[in-house]
Amino acid sequence: MAGRFPGARNLTEFWANLRDGVESVVPLSDEELLSAGVAPDVFNQPGYVRAVARFDGVDLFDAEFFGYTAAEARVMDPQHRLFLEAAWEALEHAGYDAARYDGSIGVYAGAGANRYLPLIEQDPHLRDTMGLTQLLVANELGFLSTRVSYKLDLKGPSLSLRTACSTALVAVHTACLGLLNHECDMALSGAANVNASHIAGYLHQEGSFLSPDGHVRPFDADARGTVFGTGVGVVVLKRLEDALADGDTVHAVIRGSAVNNDGAVKVGFTAPSVSGQAAVVAAAHASAGVEPSDIDYVEAHGTGTALGDPIEVQALSRVFGNNPPASCALGSIKGNIGHLDAAAGIAGLIKTVLALGHETIPPTINHDHPNPDIDLGQTPFRIHNQPAPWKHTPTHIRRAGISAFGFGGTNAHLILEEPPVSLKTEETEPITDTNSDTEHLLVLSARTPQALDAATDRLAHHLRAHQPDLARTAHTLAQGRHTFPHRRIVHGTTPDHIATALETRDPRRTTTHHTTHDNPHIIFILSGQGPQHPHMGQQLYEQHPTYKQAIDTCAEILQPHLNHDIRKIL
Repeated sequence: MAGRFPGARNLTEFWANLRDGVESVVPLSDEELLSAGVAPDVFNQPGYVRAVARFDGVDLFDAEFFGYTAAEARVMDPQHRLFLEAAWEALEHAGYDAARYDGSIGVYAGAGANRYLPLIEQDPHLRDTMGLTQLLVANELGFLSTRVSYKLDLKGPSLSLRTACSTALVAVHTACLGLLNHECDMALSGAANVNASHIAGYLHQEGSFLSPDGHVRPFDADARGTVFGTGVGVVVLKRLEDALADGDTVHAVIRGSAVNNDGAVKVGFTAPSVSGQAAVVAAAHASAGVEPSDIDYVEAHGTGTALGDPIEVQALSRVFGNNPPASCALGSIKGNIGHLDAAAGIAGLIKTVLALGHETIPPTINHDHPNPDIDLGQTPFRIHNQPAPWKHTPTHIRRAGISAFGFGGTNAHLILEEPPVSLKTEETEPITDTNSDTEHLLVLSARTPQALDAATDRLAHHLRAHQPDLARTAHTLAQGRHTFPHRRIVHGTTPDHIATALETRDPRRTTTHHTTHDNPHIIFILSGQGPQHPHMGQQLYEQHPTYKQAIDTCAEILQPHLNHDIRKIL
């Protein structure tokens, strides 16, 4: 997975904010509004809401890394930039280098409406220099997924779509179908949304679906509207049997999913529908082969609107109606980060995956008193305003539902399940003793010396913070990362030992080099000047199969000539 969401530059910060009930819709000062180009006569109006849901660095992009010029990057829709970077990060998090993956990788993704192109077209120099064709290529939604496929050399299906606020979950649903139909062996799926007012606030109008005070209050009596925000999220998907066979880390299993449309039987085109939402939830349950009683938690669409929230609970109650009161937890991420439009569903999915992994249901913030149109006590649902344990038990498989509903009536619901128990047990029991005397070799590479130093510092921090299994860490760094010309190796026996070497750039433990060779030769050198000692190669022989095989081969060749097994002498 990879993601950047309001108040969080990465998923570690994202989970900490969710767990601690942090509201990342933040107020803006006069100075911030002025620097964003908002005139005082605008932001001093009574209805102006000084609130944004954003993350730092939304305007930044590593153009050179992906082979773009600064001018090309400048005219590209920021949603495309963010999604391209997140796709790369997600593959790295999954432990795969696309260039070495023996299979096809598809891309299924979407984005919000493009509000960037009109700004570019206002600059006559850029418009005339780049040309209309280049501006189209840099901003057309249809090129969101194919740009990733081109830059990462992915050869599976590449689909860009938009179904308003349900875009991300519809993309994930479509990716799952592509995998199950064997159209690809791995899939990147998600969405990006950049809110046009991410550096400013907005003018509230009475009766609109925007919050009048800059707070989103899911299912609350004071719910008056939502706040749109900026974010991007990507997940890497594989068929479960393939992931298990390949030794992947499985964070969660998508058990089933469904997509439908409300049709015409509702108040208006943008209005929600009880029957449509209930039907898609029931269809997802049927796809997953589960009953409502099997679901512990529902991550709702939960936009914090006076109309939408009661309709959603009514629809869920139709499906879950036979369950006991308060038997299923209900929550919404929008109180934390606002409404991410096309990326709303991927934020809810990643939140739920993290909740499964941390065995904790995060609180639904800004919920103090239930909406009077939601008789919560008469429903199967409960809402937590504090973190709640979500522990694994031997007799119960933890499952969750995730909803996303779009203007125009395209609804999506997904059933998520915890990883297989055998896999969880394996992950918690290291396969090697990281405190032994075994030496491990870790490799790093980057495009520039500065990037290599940054990666070095991140690895040192990771080793100290998580104390990972070094054999697995070494394998992922060697096999699951793309190789770049600026390279560094480090060796040591424990995570802390290696972290210290990385932090100090200890020349006895680290080596840094620049190479133009993609596949440099490896040689083994014996000095031949008398440093031999008893048991000199024993540890190598016991721990490295390739070395052992070479010694065994030589011993068999020499046996008839020497009448001795040299391994006994060595």
